[in-house]
Amino acid sequence: MDPLQALWLGIIQGLTEFLPISSSAHLILLPRLLGWPDQGLAFDVAVHVGTLLAVMLYFRRQVLPLVHDTIRSAWQRRPVGESQLGWALVIGTLPLVAGALVLADAAEGLLRDPRIIAAATIGFGLLLWVVARRAGDRDERSISPGAALFIGAAQVLAIIPGTSRSGITMTAGLWLGLDATAAARFSFLLSMPAIGLAGAWKTLQLAGAESAVDWGVFGFGALVSAVAAYLCIKAFLALVSRVGMTPFVIYRLVLGVVLLVLFTG
Repeated sequence: MDPLQALWLGIIQGLTEFLPISSSAHLILLPRLLGWPDQGLAFDVAVHVGTLLAVMLYFRRQVLPLVHDTIRSAWQRRPVGESQLGWALVIGTLPLVAGALVLADAAEGLLRDPRIIAAATIGFGLLLWVVARRAGDRDERSISPGAALFIGAAQVLAIIPGTSRSGITMTAGLWLGLDATAAARFSFLLSMPAIGLAGAWKTLQLAGAESAVDWGVFGFGALVSAVAAYLCIKAFLALVSRVGMTPFVIYRLVLGVVLLVLFTG
């Protein structure tokens, strides 16, 4: 992979990871549309790690208190400060770990089919539109263990490209009565353990691989992705309460139809 391809893929990843439009779908489809070789899931994980750096930087003032209070809560066996939200993130991550163990091989191969991406893009876009109409006014600190487990179970579906990890977790949060901004914030915070675990697992695999890995290109893509993602998070949280989810639903429907036209028939 040359640096130009890594640049564009990093920008695409950064701009789409935290929008409910599926970054994985765009990373798979852009090379096909431009005639590039598929960069593979390893590079996809590298640019996802870039977005992890961005979300950790954006929420840096909240992450350390979350971790601190959750550890104190476990030690003292009682709620402490922000520990309810911290435990919600822990519980919400558990279904993804189990789902990844079962579906990881499918994510590498079968599920990267453009027809599957098109179906998921349209189907989950329509679901987001329906659920967004019943959004409530709760914030992310009100999420119970059961609600966190529900959102985490929904996150497993993001293994299917086209679903959108942020999209499906926001959909689940809205279904439970969160307002749009709270659903987005919880989705972004939940991305940290999800992306971190995926990045660590793939890095271990690459470190033991016999084939050469171009760490320079991977690092460049991750850096570009981090910058684009940080800007995207800031803009999305500032706008979502005003524009809602409808623009993203429309985008998903148009994208899905285009994919069906290009890759079926």
